[in-house]
Amino acid sequence: MCRLIETIKIQQRQICNIHYHNRRLNYSRTQLFSSSDEIDLEKHIVLPENLSDDIYRCRVISSDKIESVEISQYIFKPVKSLKLVCCNNLEYEHKYADRSSIENLFKKRADCDDILIIKNGIITDTSICNVAFFDGINWYTPKNPILKGTKRQKLIDEGKIYEKQIMANDLNKYLKVCAFNAMIEFGEVEIPAFEIK
Repeated sequence: MCRLIETIKIQQRQICNIHYHNRRLNYSRTQLFSSSDEIDLEKHIVLPENLSDDIYRCRVISSDKIESVEISQYIFKPVKSLKLVCCNNLEYEHKYADRSSIENLFKKRADCDDILIIKNGIITDTSICNVAFFDGINWYTPKNPILKGTKRQKLIDEGKIYEKQIMANDLNKYLKVCAFNAMIEFGEVEIPAFEIK
């Protein structure tokens, strides 16, 4: 049986974006395991008494039920460069605990900090982040990412980013790219588009 993972940000002893994590997890459980019940992750995440106001990463492993919950100090790793890597057969619609296919692509980053995955000529995601591109007016996120992230959906719902198919050969139409995920805030990692290798 395949396992799923949710990576959830805890900041100032608050569980962030939990509604979107619940929604994604329960959608995946319905699709993969035909589960009809709904899990509320907040009921499974017990914050230790000694937890400070710092940022922590909560990793929830599940299948049709919750298997484990781990909370650890979060260490931000800056991303300052991206390498374009092509893979036309990558499938990661659900947030699987097994990331070996993505980790194999990550090894192709050469001297860059991360990769930007191209699938059938279309920009998708980095190895751990969704992305959005700025054209000078608006931010656009790929319409068909490898994984529809929780932060991505929140930003779309808030009208801060818009979905658009972005071709690899259209990168010169954008000024910069922003990488973000459940742990990395929008605007925290920005790279000039012309510096993507």
